[in-house]
Amino acid sequence: MEAEFALLGDHGHSVELFTRHNDALTHMPKVVAAAQTMWSVKSGHAFEKALRSFQPDVVHVHNTFPLISPSIYWVAERMSVPVVQTLHNFRLMCPQAMFLRDGRVCEDCLGKLPWRGAVRGCYRDSIVQSTVLASMVSMHRAIGTWKNKVTRYIALNDFCRDKFIIGGLPGERIVVKPNFVDSKSPTIKGVRSDFLFVGRLSPEKGIDVLLSAANAIDGVTVRFAGTGPQSEHLQGFSCVHALGQLSKNEVNAEMSRACAVIVPSIWFETFGMVAVESFANGTPVIASRIGVLPNLIIDGKTGLLFEPGNVLDLVEKMKWAQQHPHQMAEMGRNARSLFEAEYSAERNYAQLMTIYEDAIQDLKNRSRK
Repeated sequence: MEAEFALLGDHGHSVELFTRHNDALTHMPKVVAAAQTMWSVKSGHAFEKALRSFQPDVVHVHNTFPLISPSIYWVAERMSVPVVQTLHNFRLMCPQAMFLRDGRVCEDCLGKLPWRGAVRGCYRDSIVQSTVLASMVSMHRAIGTWKNKVTRYIALNDFCRDKFIIGGLPGERIVVKPNFVDSKSPTIKGVRSDFLFVGRLSPEKGIDVLLSAANAIDGVTVRFAGTGPQSEHLQGFSCVHALGQLSKNEVNAEMSRACAVIVPSIWFETFGMVAVESFANGTPVIASRIGVLPNLIIDGKTGLLFEPGNVLDLVEKMKWAQQHPHQMAEMGRNARSLFEAEYSAERNYAQLMTIYEDAIQDLKNRSRK
């Protein structure tokens, strides 16, 4: 959202943010929080006021959960403003949002009412919170919010688009536009060495898989940039260098000198932003063959793929990378070329404008009927 906000501003567009912060939940009674998640009258009134004041050509929604709520879609329709919704996760089909349960991919709620996710407490291990979320999704599915109130959905890739269609969203309204990175050509100095992980240190990211693989290779070093619930898992490994939370510039510096960035995810990443950031820095990616990642990484050309959760396969790919620095450098150059062709800011801006114009025209056509 922040990247697109800046991108639009850089191209001379007037953009205004409408946000609510989750910190408000701290002092909010649970019953009130649940009600606002389902339908927030407060957000609806505030949003209508913002629309009347700003009078936008289009509303671009990134996230309404929990406090904004889907009530704003109805407000936008009433005021004849087209709505574009970027689908950053699978929340509309899976209470847990990642199709992940007990460390494995789970699609039990895909294309069905999400009651299984509710009774299993898939959201934050809470049956109550999961039930609220599942009820919100089900209610708005029943009253036609997802089907009728959003003019265009943006899926980040074809893999996710297919999942959303199976989940019941109208395929004719879903367009594909990837995320982007605003990046200049990287300045690479010296010999690339070590492997790099960038991201949240949490189970779905495959942290334990990477640690096991690294521990099995003599002389390897894996640098971890990020924090999270599994931060303590990095302790006790001589092959690990924990960098903690880094700034954007620091991450770019780490990527520009890494042999490869490793993305060992065990869930369906909706995009794989780290991979694109790595490409922008001319660095190949070693990634799990799962979800969208095989569509992002061309095996043997912009990186290497391994079977998700398979430590031995990851060990093999990391050893190959160590032993073939020239081939890895060539993959890095290919990765940068792919980035410039597919994931640059200018290309993304053109795609975004096309989506906005299409949404505006679609709403005009429907209003004439």
